[in-house]
Amino acid sequence: MRCPCCGNDNDRVVDSRATDDRSATRRRRECLICGARYTTYEHIERHMPRVIKRDGCRELFDRTKMERGLLSACQKRKIPSQAINQLIDDVIFELERSNAEEVPTELIGKLIMERLRTLDAVAYVRFASVYSAFDDVQQFMAAVNDIGLPPATTKPGRKRGRPPRNPL
Repeated sequence: MRCPCCGNDNDRVVDSRATDDRSATRRRRECLICGARYTTYEHIERHMPRVIKRDGCRELFDRTKMERGLLSACQKRKIPSQAINQLIDDVIFELERSNAEEVPTELIGKLIMERLRTLDAVAYVRFASVYSAFDDVQQFMAAVNDIGLPPATTKPGRKRGRPPRNPL
């Protein structure tokens, strides 16, 4: 490492520890020439595949796009942000492990939906409705039925929905 003060590359590591999220190693260094101290971070270089969009164009993988889609699907649901981040990390790990140069968006969506199904049924249906771009109600109902939830039932003699308003 080059010292930010004098530019010399003769230094020593004073302290080394993992960052809070364990994604990098923080190293505290001291220049042996001028005595300046500075901090460096060591990260693992990740190889993410390029994404093949539905129209055939290719673009770099973007975690924030996945995050935006999931946050939209999980809006107003009681899902901890930590669970959403873990889902994203799991999908990214799976993509890295594949060692593919390019992956279609369909695969990314499938990986997200597999994990989202077990996390929250409503968020799964929301994500599936946008991701799958259903053409008709039957496709949407098939996705809902695919979750495996029992159909909603009402008690005999009772209507679903809001109670009647008081006319007075």
